Amino acid sequence: MARMFGTDGVRGVANRELSCHLAFRLGQVGAHVLSRGKKRPKILIGKDTRLSGDMLEAALIAGICSAGGEALVAGIIPTPAVAYLTRYYGVDAGVVISASHNPMEYNGIKFFDGNGYKLPDEMEDEIEAIINEQKLVDIPVPIGEEIGRKVLVPNAPQDYVNFLKSTIDVDLSGLKIALDCANGAAYKVAPMVFSQLGAEVKVINDNPNGVNINCNCGSTHPDGLQRFVIETGSDVGLAFDGDADRLISVDEKGEIVDGDQTMVICALDMKERGVLKRNTVVATVMSNIGFDIALKKAGCDFIKTKVGDRYVLEEMLQGGYNIGGEQSGHIIFLDHSTTGDGILTALQLLSALKRKNCKMSELASVMQRFPQVLINAKVKPEKKNSYMDDPIISEEISRIEAKFKGAGRVLIRPSGTEPLVRVMIEGVDQKEIEDSAKRLASLIEERLN
Repeated sequence: MARMFGTDGVRGVANRELSCHLAFRLGQVGAHVLSRGKKRPKILIGKDTRLSGDMLEAALIAGICSAGGEALVAGIIPTPAVAYLTRYYGVDAGVVISASHNPMEYNGIKFFDGNGYKLPDEMEDEIEAIINEQKLVDIPVPIGEEIGRKVLVPNAPQDYVNFLKSTIDVDLSGLKIALDCANGAAYKVAPMVFSQLGAEVKVINDNPNGVNINCNCGSTHPDGLQRFVIETGSDVGLAFDGDADRLISVDEKGEIVDGDQTMVICALDMKERGVLKRNTVVATVMSNIGFDIALKKAGCDFIKTKVGDRYVLEEMLQGGYNIGGEQSGHIIFLDHSTTGDGILTALQLLSALKRKNCKMSELASVMQRFPQVLINAKVKPEKKNSYMDDPIISEEISRIEAKFKGAGRVLIRPSGTEPLVRVMIEGVDQKEIEDSAKRLASLIEERLN
């Protein structure tokens, strides 16, 4: 049986894999496990703008209340806001209903512990074992006045905004900022933050209707923001994903500034200010070769982990580092937050821009991106981890790598949340790596379907 919890909580198509019954059980069992038997656990709930969010929220609240818990409902709010507010309000746990950058028909349920960290595998496994009745546990079923209740938290957005503003020591007056809110969880709080800090703000994709989240917009589709930056004459563009834990930026010329570049910019700024812990940045194996070169040139060290922000965070906590993240724009500033936060990342980036008093394109030029191609191969879900067991696929990978003669690389990895195998090839010649990636992705689809 496949594990219920993936790399980022429980995800699936809403009302199919992620049913109301499952949401109820996650609320009920989660409240019991996370509170460790506390009589009236308090659990904060936030969600993004997906149509299925209301349905799953109602089921989750019912599960929490059935276990005697108090469900604090923050409404539509970014994932990192729940991580922060869980600590700020001193509650027992936080839950986010979101599928992040995935299409709207998907949704997910992700837990944070009382310190705002994602749950360790062991705790997720315990919740899953109880739900699947592989571990028999008597969950109290209170009656009368012991039944839990729902409590609205209307000040949650402003409390989060106040926190974000406190993470920088400069104002943003004089900057014209273009925002793409992905019709998602940032559509209210992002304009609030940048406006309150003095910037002139222009916004697109801030009119969610339940079905348009991430639809040809946001950090996974920044081309609209690139055009909008040019049209408005903005100094910088900021694109978030559906739950606002990622940031992809655009310079004043309409060129992309990705997560690798953002980490380099912020790390060098932190080094100059003497706050880059252990002179090190943590990234994943997906980071561009240009990332490595730029940090080495600046005298900084870096550590590479497996793909996934949880592995980045684990390395940061173990090694005492304070910046790490992914090329996708999921960046963790551990001095401020326990998880990736797109708006917080934008504020750190803009602080560096203000201190340097230059154009965003000049700031981004500290790192040269080498050509990199990423193609998704759609495969049967049960076969996405068996690509290296196929001798024909492994032979083709070896052939491509030999052709690059050390001036490129092939990275294959299964998606943690979708029935996909991701093919990434990096090298000097754009056409060569594109052709190689397409052939390899087609071969993987053919062999694993």
